[in-house]
Formats: sequence, structure tokens, C-alpha cells
Amino acid sequence: MSRALFHPLPRPAAGRTLLCLSFCGGGTASFRPWAEALPPDVELALYCYPGREGRYTVPFAADWNALVEDALTAVRSVAATRPYVLLGHSMGAWVGFELTCRLEAGAGTPPQALVVSASDSPTRWAEKSRRSPRASDTDEQLLTWMSTVGQLAPEVLEEPDLCAMALEVFRADLRLSDGYRYREGLAVRTPLQVLYGVDDDLDAPADRWRPLAAGEFRADELPGGHFYTPKVWARLPESVAALAPSAAR
Repeated sequence: MSRALFHPLPRPAAGRTLLCLSFCGGGTASFRPWAEALPPDVELALYCYPGREGRYTVPFAADWNALVEDALTAVRSVAATRPYVLLGHSMGAWVGFELTCRLEAGAGTPPQALVVSASDSPTRWAEKSRRSPRASDTDEQLLTWMSTVGQLAPEVLEEPDLCAMALEVFRADLRLSDGYRYREGLAVRTPLQVLYGVDDDLDAPADRWRPLAAGEFRADELPGGHFYTPKVWARLPESVAALAPSAAR
């Protein structure tokens, strides 16, 4: 099993896996409570980007391709054991989209479904690079953005050392995402579900993502902003259509 994967609640007898990809500057901690919100036959697997948590000593990915290649190794280890659903939140949605494209092109076994959460379509990469958060923003601007959307807990903001660590990871991921370029015509045949918050600062995410679905497509609007409401976030897997009992294969 890949060292980049964390399993909060191992379920060896599970028939499926929900594999999650984090937001920019994030790790696995925000996703760990989801293990309790999953059906008994689904195990939660969390991919940890280089340079944080249990991979703190691993250098940050040098560029976008390096990050996707690193994640691909982790995905293959999950796909080798059982069917899986891939969920990416914010930056993780673009990572998930790129992974699925490569897997469908022969790099491995594609997921049963791709769920993209709180994210503009990758076709909007140029627009994204022109608005905050950006790697060139000041520390104060980045901390304000992270605290406003709910990415940083108040106790972190009160600790200078923790703030410095959070900023280092956030900037590293912003540099990666700034280097992303969508390749015209890319789409996924894997069933695609879009989740987005009604109060999030996104430009018609359902309409933007729809052309990238060559197969089944659905979009679901949820309460709250970039991280939804605390209640919705705590049980977000319940909004994943592919994990519903009727969707089991």
C-alpha cells in the first residue's frame, strides 16, 4: 500500500473505496471524520500531497505533472484492491480530473465515478490565475482568504508558527495550480458529479463542467460556501451519488 495514503478507519472487508484528494494547502485531517459517514461497505482512503503531515520530509512536488504522477501511484494501489470512487475538493478536483483522464488513457483502472467538489472547471485555468488566492499574494491576503472560507481554524491563526507552516504549504500548492494548463478537448467518460456550495464564489460550475463529461453527468447544489456548512461538510459523502446503496456494483 502506498505510503501517501491514509486510512482513518480500515475496513478490510469493504467492497469499495472512496479516495479523496485535498484542497490547495490541505492535508488529510479535514477529511478524516468522513469515515463515520460512509456506508459500512465503503472504506475511506485519503491521499496526502508531498510536504505535509506524514510526508513532511518529502519535498513539495516540483510541478503539476510531478504531483499528478505521485498521486497516480497512490491511486493505482487502491485500484489494485477494489473498485473505487475518486473525490477531489477545490484543487483536488483538477487533480482528480487529470488522474481520471490518464487512467482512461491506459495508465490504470479508472474510478467508478469522479466527484468534483467546490471547483471551477479546469477550462477556467487562465481566469483562476488572475484572482486570489495567488502565490504572489501577501501573507496577510492569504491568511485572510483561508480564514474567510473556513480553511484555517481560529486556533491556528493565534499561533505564528502554525500560520507560517500553513502559508508555506499553501504557497507551494498555489505555485503548482498556477502551472496547470487544460488541454483542449479533454473530457472523461467516467460518470462525473459536480458538488458546489450555493454561496461559493464560482462561475456557474455545473455549466462549466458539463462539456468535460463524455458520459453520465449530474450536478448538486449544497448549502454554504467553499467548504459548505459544517453540518454538510461533516457528512459530505452522503451527497455522493455513486456511494448510494442503489449505485453499488
